[in-house]
Amino acid sequence: MPEVTAFAPGHPSWAELASPDPEGSRRFYRGLFGWYSYTLTVGDLGDYEVFTLGGVKGPEVAGMQALADDSETASWTCYFRTDDIPATLAAVRDAGGLETVEPTDIANLGRMALCSDPEGADFALWYPYDLKGAGVVDEPSAMVWVELAARDIERARRFYGEVFGWRAVDRDYYDSVYTHWKVGDWAVAGMVSMDEHWPPGHPSHWTPFFWVSDCDESAALAVELGARVRIPPTDIKPCRFCVVTDPTGARLGLVTPTTDVLAERGRP
Repeated sequence: MPEVTAFAPGHPSWAELASPDPEGSRRFYRGLFGWYSYTLTVGDLGDYEVFTLGGVKGPEVAGMQALADDSETASWTCYFRTDDIPATLAAVRDAGGLETVEPTDIANLGRMALCSDPEGADFALWYPYDLKGAGVVDEPSAMVWVELAARDIERARRFYGEVFGWRAVDRDYYDSVYTHWKVGDWAVAGMVSMDEHWPPGHPSHWTPFFWVSDCDESAALAVELGARVRIPPTDIKPCRFCVVTDPTGARLGLVTPTTDVLAERGRP
């Protein structure tokens, strides 16, 4: 796909890693995806790492910041584009969610706010200034999908429908129900039900998925680099995928598409 020039409201636009070991995370993701990176100093927020493809001056693919303290856990956060952060936050609260970090300017990059849905799954809102979001998506080593794992899927459907205007469409990828959320005809995200196969007490969460040329080889490479496989390489209709936790414990997915990604999601 050509480099992205803009994201429409309600679409995933960025993924950000919170790491207790930024240097170790740099080594892992550079080794796994071939990413480069550069560091920005963002005022009182400290250093912010921007991962890129094709060299330091290549398109941006994701961000990283250090965890504030040892009580927090490593994680990836999925960002969704909004034209009006206060209005979207009001919709989050009205629908039963929480505002966990108030709107904050990230230097000249954009304005963000952190939220959680009624089951506690964290996600972020993004209003761009100079950084529209990822400079490239839907190609190798870039983000291709975001997915929510939720225990109460009907509650999640109501919440995200009210907040982003998403329309839920059921698909037959798994033995259990899988949901595509759509804006118009374009599938922007997915949802899987956390059934009895999930560990008791495992929290609801969002996971970013990144395109790899060979899911099995990339899963093996991730393990060599210190990751753990949580869902082994598995075939479903549009792809072969797996889920791993990186050396710090942050969860991410690896995907090798077996169909036309844009056609599968509903080419705009």
